[in-house]
Amino acid sequence: MFEASRREVLLTATAAAAIANSGAAMAFSDPATDASGATWDLTDLYSTPAAWETERQALMKAIPTLVQYKGRLGQGASTLRGAFEAQSALSKRLGRLYIYASLKSDEDVRIAANQERKQKARDAYTAYSEATSWVVPELIAVGASKLRGFIASDPGLKKFAFGIEDTLRLAPHTLDANGERLLALAGTPLSGPSDISEQLRSSDIPRPTVKLSDGREVRLDDQGYTNARSAQNRADRKLVFDKFWGSYKAFENSLGTSLAARVQGSIFSSKARNYKSSLDAALSDSNLPEGVYRTLIAETNRGLPVLHRYFALRQRMLGLPDMGYWDIYPPLVKSDRKYSLDEMQALTLEAIKPLGADYVAQFDRASRQKWMDPFPRKGKTSGAYMSGGAYDVHPYLLLNLSDQYDGLSTYAHEWGHAMHTLLAKAAQPYELAGYPTFTAEVASTAQELMLVQTLLDRAQTKEDKLFFLGQLMENYRGTFFRQAMFGEFQLAIHEMAERGEGLSGEKMSALYIDLLKRYHGPNVRIEPDYAVEWAFIPHFYRTFYVYQYATSITAANFFADSVMKGGPAERDRYLAVLKAGGSDYGYNLLKIGGLDMASPTPYRTLVANFSSVLDQAERLLA
Repeated sequence: MFEASRREVLLTATAAAAIANSGAAMAFSDPATDASGATWDLTDLYSTPAAWETERQALMKAIPTLVQYKGRLGQGASTLRGAFEAQSALSKRLGRLYIYASLKSDEDVRIAANQERKQKARDAYTAYSEATSWVVPELIAVGASKLRGFIASDPGLKKFAFGIEDTLRLAPHTLDANGERLLALAGTPLSGPSDISEQLRSSDIPRPTVKLSDGREVRLDDQGYTNARSAQNRADRKLVFDKFWGSYKAFENSLGTSLAARVQGSIFSSKARNYKSSLDAALSDSNLPEGVYRTLIAETNRGLPVLHRYFALRQRMLGLPDMGYWDIYPPLVKSDRKYSLDEMQALTLEAIKPLGADYVAQFDRASRQKWMDPFPRKGKTSGAYMSGGAYDVHPYLLLNLSDQYDGLSTYAHEWGHAMHTLLAKAAQPYELAGYPTFTAEVASTAQELMLVQTLLDRAQTKEDKLFFLGQLMENYRGTFFRQAMFGEFQLAIHEMAERGEGLSGEKMSALYIDLLKRYHGPNVRIEPDYAVEWAFIPHFYRTFYVYQYATSITAANFFADSVMKGGPAERDRYLAVLKAGGSDYGYNLLKIGGLDMASPTPYRTLVANFSSVLDQAERLLA
């Protein structure tokens, strides 16, 4: 999803954050739909598309009025506060405008009017960025001493203080007014590669249809592949992998050109702001030490023997003569258990009880509202996300749930995001509610871990225990090791481009398959066409983002364990991190919570926990 950076929405919360049920009388199993087939109620944002357009036009007229403060920020505290409040008000409205356009677009990607509305919303952000591009250089010119004096004299500036200090920190990477204006204008074209990739993957790549051994025919778009890759029949899985990755392989050159353009855009932005590298630029915005990224990769590689041990155990448990990449997704123990939407809610409620009665009650109320579009359908965008960028409106959740365990865990995960958003909004003003990306996956992953641990504790049979141990093992594999591998790939393609090496789809595939083989070990078979898997990962269009899933499961593992085993103090310490929103840098928030994510210790602890889970499974098998 498009995001305006802190720099672009100066000193305000991120307005387009990454990333439904009706009232109690509605049955979860039979949700009402609107004309598009969606079950959420977007009228909480705007009553009609016409109302959205009226607001867009009003915003486009209001944005130029911000120029009235140009050249006046140093006049006094009240003038500075007036300028910031005017920007905040417009940024908040822009967030709401974009969220509606994005959600409508994702309801059905085939509807051109919805895609055009989304582009108009992006253009509005670009106009806002251009209209405020002078502010940061002017603030820096006013100077730290004077600005801090204004803050001390006017309580109304308190909510802007963190943003002001952040601006001063970034002064060496801030251009003059003309330079900032040019970079603001570049925002929309720099998002072009992501749009092209999304359109190719959503509608233009011809998708094969395969017939499985049980007689089902499956169209292998991204969602169809995700659902079919865990087929119980091994030949079916191999067929799904071969055909699906073959469809991507045919577009390797085009998708490689698109991703290479995104990488060059990142390098352009980092050079324009005088950073030493694109990684330096990406981490600087969140004030993260580079040691977090490089320690993660180093410690993940150090822990690969435990991952290879898992693949050997998986082969043994599945009774396979060998291990293929297509054998990673089926459950280690077959479970025919189906979960309805109301069961997903009830089980999530049970799992989050250690977080306290208030948290449980808030989730119970929220999850019974018409905030969610839960099921896949033709034309709907794939994947799952929570969108919480409209500050004055509740979060929305786009899901594509199956009725199996993966659907249940996705439900718990995305509602973790929503709860984080609700807590931060309740505790923080708009300017400080948008939590940093570095903590964005902690609540969601912790809630997912609490769910599987609760189900494991309740399991009565050996088979059920092995099933849920398998889910824990897959969390470690998929959210820690796999996402760290993605982070290593993303760093490698940026460093290759920064060294002047040309990028192509073929070169990316060669790099990616080397990573696949190293991470999966010598005993996992990987076919050459699978090397194009990088083209399937939309997060590669968000520069140095995906590694934070790995750091987040590391932090979430710590917090989930401490909350479930601890008492009110551990619970409150964790909830304080969530309620803090964006009032401090994510690295600092986790340090307050007891974690230094630049040190090896958290990652080694997680790998040790993974090894312990493997021990439990092996004891059950023995």
